Amino acid sequence: MSWSKRPSVSFDRAAEYYDATRGLSPAAQARLTAVLAEALIGHGPVLEIGVGTGRIALPLAEAGLDVVGIDLADPMLRKLLAKGSAVPVARADCTALPFPDDSFGSVIASHVFHLVPEWRDATLEVLRVLRPDGVFLWARGGHGAPGEAVAEVFAKAAGIERVPVGLGEVEGLDAYLRSRHWKGEWLEEVPDDRQATLTELIGHMDSGQLGWTWSATEEDRARGADAARAWAAEQPEDPDALRPWGRPVRFRRYVALRR
Repeated sequence: MSWSKRPSVSFDRAAEYYDATRGLSPAAQARLTAVLAEALIGHGPVLEIGVGTGRIALPLAEAGLDVVGIDLADPMLRKLLAKGSAVPVARADCTALPFPDDSFGSVIASHVFHLVPEWRDATLEVLRVLRPDGVFLWARGGHGAPGEAVAEVFAKAAGIERVPVGLGEVEGLDAYLRSRHWKGEWLEEVPDDRQATLTELIGHMDSGQLGWTWSATEEDRARGADAARAWAAEQPEDPDALRPWGRPVRFRRYVALRR
């Protein structure tokens, strides 16, 4: 019986709206950059896998860090390069990094591993290209409470099973890295102060701007949007009122245990 590995999910289709729908406020981004930069001091150069349009890498480079990026999506990389970025980039899959062993002092994976079915292979690649004294920073994305509630209504009506194709939560990564003698600790939590209306959030889902909606047809999404709008109309809050919708950004920092 033949067996083949499942490909990682590319964000090609998200390039045109990624910054508008995923970017933090200037204040939150500045705080996040400071938190990450402090964790990366003495651990250069830095590799970001899934660098995308440079949401994480560009501010770090502007702060003086030596950053390299890889991504599967050419359109995302073109957006990054169009910003006049000094961050070197390459098109590559994080399960097969095009770098020699011990090339980097740190690796960042932000909102990536849930898109990688073979995330264990990606983790082994991270450990391979890291120096023995290196650090690995990992974060998972997602909605805050208001967005999560309406997303569940939308997904149920649209027939979408909201299960990540890759790594879902931190416990799996912790266990896998512990088996390889690495330990993790949380960095400072950075509040995500973005605001949106429920109407706007439903519009993002209906138009297929969120990765977890991509498995649905246009008709499925329309059915989900109808259900979500009906649900929103029953809530005590005005669906067109602004409310916080992001969830706090928190990175986990992994280092090798001394043996």
